Amino acid sequence: MAYRINPLSPVLGAEVVGLDLCEPLSDAVFEELGCAWQDANGVLVFRGQNLAPEAQIAFSRRLGELEEHVAARYLLPGHPEIYRVSTKRDADGGAMGNPESGRYWHSDLSYLDPPAKASLLYALEVPPIGGDTMFTNMAAAHDALSEPVRTMLDGLFAIHDYAYVRRLFSPGFGRSADASKVPPVRHPVVRPHADTGRKTLYVNPGFTTHIEGLSRRESDAILALLFDQATRPEFIYRHSWSVGDAVLWDNRSTMHHAVHDFYATGGVRHMHRTTVMGVKE
Repeated sequence: MAYRINPLSPVLGAEVVGLDLCEPLSDAVFEELGCAWQDANGVLVFRGQNLAPEAQIAFSRRLGELEEHVAARYLLPGHPEIYRVSTKRDADGGAMGNPESGRYWHSDLSYLDPPAKASLLYALEVPPIGGDTMFTNMAAAHDALSEPVRTMLDGLFAIHDYAYVRRLFSPGFGRSADASKVPPVRHPVVRPHADTGRKTLYVNPGFTTHIEGLSRRESDAILALLFDQATRPEFIYRHSWSVGDAVLWDNRSTMHHAVHDFYATGGVRHMHRTTVMGVKE
């Protein structure tokens, strides 16, 4: 199967052109994609896909066990492995997805233990203008910190909480799931990547509430420093979506942010996401 892989930015991201994810992939091709994924620092864009839910699930499942999102009302009927990331409404006027979902920097499911390994987001409808997604390289952000700061962070743990993200939503949103089903968890502030061993920052503005053992003032100051560091322009790739794009990202080494700048155009953003769970370390 002839395909090519092209880098998309100096810091992360590559596109795969000429590969049909609906077709069975040999172990050799799948291994090549895995290497390309790591070489691209955790973001691969598969162009020109026509993914039925079954095909998206089958490809994602080769990476590991799939999650069924706690916000069950937004799961695709008949395919609970697919979470609808959507601003569309159904025939009865109900929201097909949380229209404010993802409009903040975060790593998917960092509020679980183990957290997510990977996500695959497939674009069915995109706005005519806007609606990009930004990705940032959390390993590069870590490496660019000064040595004293890196030393200070080693051994620290932070708390991640699903309910915490509700503060970022407009009134009336963010109550789509029972937060008691996902109690807060703790993760190292700096986590070695399970496959590469490279140290990565593992905190995010969406779900990280505080750093254990520090005063609120100290914790807020350090988290603000890390969030600012991680979202510096030199660590970011900004993806402009086309219908048929399927983007695979590594939640262990990246954060992402869905830019919600398209409402005034009257466009919609309608996508299917599968999420691969990590393993207990």
